[in-house]
Amino acid sequence: MKTGLIFDMDGTLWDSSENVAASWNEKLRELGYIERPAVTQQDIMRVMGLTMDKIADIIFADFSKEQRMALLDRCCEYENEYLRRHGAVLYPLLGETLHLLRQKYPLFIVSNCQQGYIEAFLDHYPFGDCFTDIECYGNNLKSKGENIALIAARNGLEQAYYIGDIQGDYDAAQQAGVGFIHAAYGFGTINVKVPALKAFSDLPALLAPLAEKEVVLYVDDAAFDVLAGHYPAALLCHADAETFASDPC
Repeated sequence: MKTGLIFDMDGTLWDSSENVAASWNEKLRELGYIERPAVTQQDIMRVMGLTMDKIADIIFADFSKEQRMALLDRCCEYENEYLRRHGAVLYPLLGETLHLLRQKYPLFIVSNCQQGYIEAFLDHYPFGDCFTDIECYGNNLKSKGENIALIAARNGLEQAYYIGDIQGDYDAAQQAGVGFIHAAYGFGTINVKVPALKAFSDLPALLAPLAEKEVVLYVDDAAFDVLAGHYPAALLCHADAETFASDPC
């Protein structure tokens, strides 16, 4: 069964809120909005995960509808450039964990972000070869649930998990008909009990018992030594009772 892992961006792979706020404030000053209160990191964190039109309505509520979207477009265009140069805050062991996961699963990204945001992340860090496909609201104006389903369909996934940090991510996974894993270290909480990560680096261990029809192999010492280089250690156990007692799986 072809199983894929589909990741949210903000609060799951990185926290870009500080640098997004910094980039927006630079662009607003350049556009002449000197007297307007600065956009804060907390402002950005409160809207992470929302679609771009909703973010414009909240952050630029003091402008007309047309002005909001025009201003958001200018800020987001500069934001992509800024993040491509400066990056943001990665969650611990992100790169190492992605390279480990890609050995077993195809990896994908789906976000409610603007066009070019995911690419800025992939351009700044050496993760481009880890991901098979990406999709976002800015590309097609589709909801996150629709884009998760789109990624699963066009990549022939028979099973998928969406890894995200807020309730909207869980709701999107439900809409798309895929499993959900909560990045509990991120920005939000989920109102139902789901598999949860305390750290991104915990994901390989959490996935092991979720894998369908994984079989533990009980083998003697000689076979264990031969097979150890070909099977994950968690799937091998010593058949000898005395050895097993001192070296359990």
